[in-house]
Amino acid sequence: MPTNSFTDITVSASVTVVPEHIHSIDQDIDLYGGNLRQIERLKKTIGFDQRRIAPKEVTALDLCHQASERLLSNLNLSAEALDGIIFVTQTPDHSQPSNASLLHGLLGCQKSCAALDIGLGCSGFVYGLWLAFSLINNGSSDKILVLTGDTLSRMVNPQDKATASLFGDGGSATLVQKQAGAGVSWFQLGSDGTGAEALKVPAGGARIPISQATAKASTDTEGNIRTQEDLFMDGASVFNFSIEVVPEAIKALLKVADLPLESLDYLVLHQANTYMVQNIGKRLGIDPARLPIRSFGAFGNLSSASIPGALAYELADELTDKKTSKPQKLIFSGFGVGLSWGSCLLPLEPLKCLEWLEYKQ
Repeated sequence: MPTNSFTDITVSASVTVVPEHIHSIDQDIDLYGGNLRQIERLKKTIGFDQRRIAPKEVTALDLCHQASERLLSNLNLSAEALDGIIFVTQTPDHSQPSNASLLHGLLGCQKSCAALDIGLGCSGFVYGLWLAFSLINNGSSDKILVLTGDTLSRMVNPQDKATASLFGDGGSATLVQKQAGAGVSWFQLGSDGTGAEALKVPAGGARIPISQATAKASTDTEGNIRTQEDLFMDGASVFNFSIEVVPEAIKALLKVADLPLESLDYLVLHQANTYMVQNIGKRLGIDPARLPIRSFGAFGNLSSASIPGALAYELADELTDKKTSKPQKLIFSGFGVGLSWGSCLLPLEPLKCLEWLEYKQ
């Protein structure tokens, strides 16, 4: 697969914002027929516990706006210093204009600041970083803000066991900037559109507009209830794709960068669920201490915001300049809807800001 390398560009700060409301899988007991043992088993095996759910009036734009304001404030940086805004989301406020354009106006960026959306999910953080690194590398930009956020809890049917307890809501803001001496970063991206049916919301676009027919619920062979307007996930296909493709992609990235797995400080995977992350880690043979897994149980699957969410939730003490002066080598790897995947190997100096906070209305 194609590989890109970039020199003297880095991630310098990241903030993740999640809603205040916590929903526990214990509250979904009716979904599992009142079976407490099954819920406890899902907690232990899959990692289900809590997830963050946004109020109906709060969108991914709101979450990412607050994350952006916090990041800029912490860095004492004006929005006018930004050269670009890249907003990765599957749940934009409108089909048009883009969330990036709306955020551009909310922040008060200069008219010379480019703004665009990327319609990706769980691989989107790495894709967004890749585009930001590319734009800075070509000499057109110095500082680009990458936003990742979704409110996928609204796209799942509460009677669909395959998805209802899985997804949380959240948004993040990450600053990518030019920095002399930052070292070499490596990116590899991939796609397999033949697997696109494994994760899909059938209705709501131009192909199948929303109608009375698309709002009608049906029950599948597993007893899951959903409409065409809800997210469908073929869990077995997604799992098989993830454990087959992702470890090999990470090995390929390490090979092209000529680095052994043991040289990594941390491997930060998309927090699809605890079981999947652990499975990928075992296939690679990485030390579990270098594989963050706890944020899924605290936030749920945050889609494109899950990697920055994991960084902020688990590694703030290890990666910020207030806590350490040691440079780190990290791989980020995201995978999901599309089907798509992306991994990057970054040499990171201590970040100026890395935190998560709850959204305040």
